[in-house]
Amino acid sequence: MINGLGVLVVVPARGGSKGMLLKNLRKVNGIPLVASVGNIIKSIPEIDRSIVSTDHEEIASVAEDAGIAAPFRRPKGLSGDRVGDVEVLTHALLEMEMIDGVTYDIIVMLQSTSPLRKAEHVSDTIQMLIDGAWDAVWTVSETDSKSHPLKQLIVNNNSLDYYDINGGRIIARQQLKPIYHRNGIAYAITRKCLLSKKSIKGDMTGALVIKGDHVSIDTERDLDLVESILSTR
Repeated sequence: MINGLGVLVVVPARGGSKGMLLKNLRKVNGIPLVASVGNIIKSIPEIDRSIVSTDHEEIASVAEDAGIAAPFRRPKGLSGDRVGDVEVLTHALLEMEMIDGVTYDIIVMLQSTSPLRKAEHVSDTIQMLIDGAWDAVWTVSETDSKSHPLKQLIVNNNSLDYYDINGGRIIARQQLKPIYHRNGIAYAITRKCLLSKKSIKGDMTGALVIKGDHVSIDTERDLDLVESILSTR
C-alpha cells in the first residue's frame, strides 16, 4: 500500500504463445521468466497483492513457487493471441476484488518477458502515477534513431518508397525528434482508468523513461541478447 492506496500486481502469462513455445517458462540465468518477476516483486514494498493471470498449470505452479499467487485460471475466452491487456487486467482485478473482499486502487502490469527490470523501476512507476495524478504511467525507452519512422521504407511490388513522405527531407539524424517505445518493464494504471475508461492509457498518461539496455522478449534472438547483456553486467 502507498498513500493509503491498495496496489495489485498482475503478471499476464498465458501458455499459448506462438512465437516462442511456453515463452513465460523459458529461462534466463537459469530462472524461468515468470519466476524472475516474483523475485523482483519481493523487493517492492508498495505492493499489496501479486497474482499471475494464466491458463496453464505449469506456469501457475512456477509462479506460485516464486511467490506469485495463482488463485484462478484465465478463462479460454481470454487466452487467445488477439485478447487485449484491458480485458485480461479487468478480469484479474474483478476476480481478486471478489476473492480478497477489497478494492484495489492501482493495478500494475508486470510482463514476465522483461527480465532486465529492477525493483526501483516498478516503485518509481507507481510513485509517478500518484504524484502526477495520471490515469496511467508506462515505462519507455528511447528508440535508436536508425529505427525512427522517418527513416523507414516500404516496398510495394518491388517499388521502394518512404514509410512517411517527410522522410525524404531527413539528411542528418539531428533533424529527428526523439521517439520512444514500450519496454514492458511496468505499467501502472488507476482502477478508474481501467474500469471506467476501459483503457490502460486513459486520457493522461505519464512516461517514465528508463535508461540503459532493456529487451522485451519475443524471439529466440531477444533471449540471447538478454543473456549477453546480463553476462556483461
